[in-house]
Amino acid sequence: MYKAKEVARDEMPCLWNITENLAITAGIPMPKLYVIPESQPNAFATGRNKEHASIAVTSGILEVLDRTELEGVIAHEMGHITNKDILLQTVIVVLVGMVAIASDLFWRTTLYGGRGDDSKNKNGVILAIGLVLMILSPIVATIIQLAISRKREFLADATGALLTRYPEGLASALEKISASPTDMKRANHSTAHLFISSPFNSKKQKISMMTKLFMTHPPVEERVAKLRGR
Repeated sequence: MYKAKEVARDEMPCLWNITENLAITAGIPMPKLYVIPESQPNAFATGRNKEHASIAVTSGILEVLDRTELEGVIAHEMGHITNKDILLQTVIVVLVGMVAIASDLFWRTTLYGGRGDDSKNKNGVILAIGLVLMILSPIVATIIQLAISRKREFLADATGALLTRYPEGLASALEKISASPTDMKRANHSTAHLFISSPFNSKKQKISMMTKLFMTHPPVEERVAKLRGR
């Protein structure tokens, strides 16, 4: 989807060595490494388990980050792998879909299941409840999904800081990544939650409580403050 190209050690020895050293520290197999041809600095991890994991970074992130900052980013993605976040998000997506299907089935059963006048009168109230559930259930399920996504980002930040023993590297990297004024050309809302920072940087807006409910990532300021112990 993102036109990522797998890279070998001899192609990018610095990136490879950073990843290999962190994989040894984390006690996991070396993940496959990919580079995405995008100028926006960003990165993500994917794979159903640590034995089948991959880390992808954009060409932009390799240009703007120094070694300690890049180590922080790779360590963050290692955190997602060791914490099994990719598998967790897959399960959550399935459960959110099941909630939507269940609410739709309830609505249809109530709408077409009645027989006779008494049944129709009783079904009127149930029908109204079913309509409310059909509208609200997917929204509530999505809000819960996004809240879990934000919490796992904090956890991956903490795990990455433990791996490098240098939280300032990741904090500085997050500041540089969030400062990018461009979007990813192939940015997709369905996969935005995978990245270390939102791929829609140009669409920044004032963060209110309502806006925060529908964010895939915590505000960068909060993440940086936690990494720096503020």
